[in-house]
Amino acid sequence: MQIPTDVDSVTLAAGGRSVRLTNLQKIFWAERGITKGALLQYYADVAPVLLPHIRDRAMVMKRYPHGAAGAFFFMKRAPVPRPAWIRTCAVDHGSSKIIDFPVIDDLPTLLWVVNLGCIDLNQWYARCDDVDRPDYLHFDLDPGAGASFDAVRDAALVVRDAFESLRMPSLVKTSGSKGLHVYVPIRRGPTQKAVWRFAKALAVELASRHPALLTSEYRVAKRPRGRILVDYNQNAWGQTLASVYSVRPTPLATVSTPLEWREVAAGARIEDFRLDNVRARIAQVGDLWKPLLASRGRVDLSGFVGSE
Repeated sequence: MQIPTDVDSVTLAAGGRSVRLTNLQKIFWAERGITKGALLQYYADVAPVLLPHIRDRAMVMKRYPHGAAGAFFFMKRAPVPRPAWIRTCAVDHGSSKIIDFPVIDDLPTLLWVVNLGCIDLNQWYARCDDVDRPDYLHFDLDPGAGASFDAVRDAALVVRDAFESLRMPSLVKTSGSKGLHVYVPIRRGPTQKAVWRFAKALAVELASRHPALLTSEYRVAKRPRGRILVDYNQNAWGQTLASVYSVRPTPLATVSTPLEWREVAAGARIEDFRLDNVRARIAQVGDLWKPLLASRGRVDLSGFVGSE
């Protein structure tokens, strides 16, 4: 699909739908001259590898109506009016509060959501048919004050080795912001709370074994300087991380990009992967995160947390 660059709004046919795209010439990254239309074009181009990772999951919208450097706001409920073909996922937040999140299953919905000003995509960890039981666990490796990205890479390798010792395959991607994300595909079964408890126990253990590098202290005021936070709380119910292939609202328009572990060991950097070059990388290496979608090779976490 080609999104025009010479008009400010257009209605395009995509996947049998008509999608209205607006403010295409609005500058979303002033430093790099990247427009909203260029952002939409990126997502249209990477849709074949992106959509399998986000479909059938509630999507939290983080909207940047004035571009990457402007104010943003979170929005959970799918706005109205909206096209009749936008699928929603009803999530019970307690006290009879049901929120209908949008679900991005296809290219038309992807373009519709990004057109709302969503730069990055933040999907639910569990699928819509059982929003309490995720099919992966993960750690967000977040550098604290005084910590270098070299230390983030070292931390990721420590986490990988820990998972390997537990016979758990792990995948890694840049966050696109400051750190790295490490994911483990799991069989659905344990609740989100049970997955969170496992992640917390492992993070605390790793921090105790590598106190000069890692911390599991979530309170910023008590977090030791120069450490990498093994953020297990991102596994809590209702939390989200930027999805794979998400553009981030950074000055370089960096992208949350899958890596091979050898690239981490060799010194890969956040700024190496951007809106302007990730498409060529995908064409070369394909989707390095396909194992996160496979039915085979998933970890049975119930052996560690019990069944619920």
